[in-house]
Amino acid sequence: MTPPPRSAAPAAAGPPAVDERLPLLRLLPLAAQHVLAMIASPLSSVFLIAAGLHLSPGRTASLLSATLVLCGAGALLQSFGVLRTGARLPFMMLPGGAAVALFLETARAHGAATASGSVLLAAALLLAVLPLYGRLVRFFPPLVMGTTVLVIGVNMVRVAAPSALAGRGPALVTIAAATLCFLMLRGVWRQLSVLIGMAAGTVTVALTGGAAFRGVPGDAVLALPRPFPYGVPHLDLLAALPLMVFALASLAEATGQTVLTSEAVGRSPDPARDVPRTARADAVASLAAGLLGGTMMVTSAENIGIVQLTGVRSRFVTAAAGLLLLVSGLLAPVTRLLAALPAPVVGGAALVIYAVIAATGIEMLRRTEPADRATTTVIALTLLAGLLPVLAPQLYAPLPGWARTLFGSGVPAAALTAIALSALLGLRSGTRRPA
Repeated sequence: MTPPPRSAAPAAAGPPAVDERLPLLRLLPLAAQHVLAMIASPLSSVFLIAAGLHLSPGRTASLLSATLVLCGAGALLQSFGVLRTGARLPFMMLPGGAAVALFLETARAHGAATASGSVLLAAALLLAVLPLYGRLVRFFPPLVMGTTVLVIGVNMVRVAAPSALAGRGPALVTIAAATLCFLMLRGVWRQLSVLIGMAAGTVTVALTGGAAFRGVPGDAVLALPRPFPYGVPHLDLLAALPLMVFALASLAEATGQTVLTSEAVGRSPDPARDVPRTARADAVASLAAGLLGGTMMVTSAENIGIVQLTGVRSRFVTAAAGLLLLVSGLLAPVTRLLAALPAPVVGGAALVIYAVIAATGIEMLRRTEPADRATTTVIALTLLAGLLPVLAPQLYAPLPGWARTLFGSGVPAAALTAIALSALLGLRSGTRRPA
């Protein structure tokens, strides 16, 4: 009797796409593409902080070095994951856009050392509340975040305007070029719109001499980040409240980004496992940022567009991008060159960035139910609380110091108002609780 034919052995399954290891010659160009897609954010954040705190070019270069190193280390941490810190997904890490505004607001009211202390307190709070992740995230629906982000944008346009006025011509060229790029370009080039605008403004300065390039002293090749650039951080719970609220609210953003990225790389989303790992890496990087003079760091899903465009889902690509950022941050000539950009160019870019932040807040509000009376009331009262300190700051002069800290600055006043009213009216999920 003829034995039945032997079935073919099943082909060995390869590693999941997210764990694929690529050849070096293919890895490096893909990693460079990720860096180009995200580099505008850390550069812009440093320029905004430097302009807001009136840092010298040398200190700006030092802060830029520290920020690039933090971005690189954060990407490595998220890509590889260590001790349940990092999601092992193709993530990049950036300074939070709204966090920059909150950092500057705190520094303006209480000093840069207190702003650094606020970053440390906010990061520590984020680490402490991660076991309660599921219970907290519902308190930050789009209604709360949208109104808060809108107020942040409006407040910070006022802060950035003086730098732009220092040289109207270069600032206007920067704004116009960035706007045209936003409207006309696509893909990675569109993500670089602000950098292209800054390049156009810089060329204008070089051709017209309307504003001076800033000299950055030093001839060192390596730039090691310096801890405590504003002195020993000062811990003040009331002053730290805006950044602490931001830290809690970032859990909602981390949830969406982690689920979206998991789906994009073919991994079954597991928010209970992965979101705390994502947020824990953010908190660890933010603790380091507080020591090095920066603001809170957040994981960004901006690069997921590149993952979807190229079809390359490997986390080793973003790890290589993190390594490129680390090397760039440690090369002093690179950071000195970037820190020499004229103030009006930086100011013009800042106005564009903060206008985009305000527009992002409006976009988040579109996810709510504007026809609902409770929602409309929360939006109106939150905007009132957030804009009164800008339009009528003298209104808060008679208040005691702790009350001025809470309500005399637009951003914390808006955040607290939105959270309290949303919880009171049952708008945790973005819609009003049934009667």
